[in-house]
Amino acid sequence: MNKGDLVKEVAKVVGTKKEAQAAVDRVFSTITRALKRKDSVTLIGFGTFKTARRKARRGRHPQTGAVITIGAKRVPKFVPGKALKDTVK
Repeated sequence: MNKGDLVKEVAKVVGTKKEAQAAVDRVFSTITRALKRKDSVTLIGFGTFKTARRKARRGRHPQTGAVITIGAKRVPKFVPGKALKDTVK
């Protein structure tokens, strides 16, 4: 399923595809803004979106094989909730 498929499914409930597109875009942008502020977004029964700190590490340049340093950064992370885990089982 991609974003277009998700919009079609939401449109079945909302009414129009335009309203569904706006709703899906709003949900994604709200989650993105929360993660940018270092907040987490918890959807009970589904899961939690949060950020994790990734340490600096050494890596290799894929073309030359030279050792490079990859800087520390924050990355988005999704932790599925118990209900989602049980459903997918």
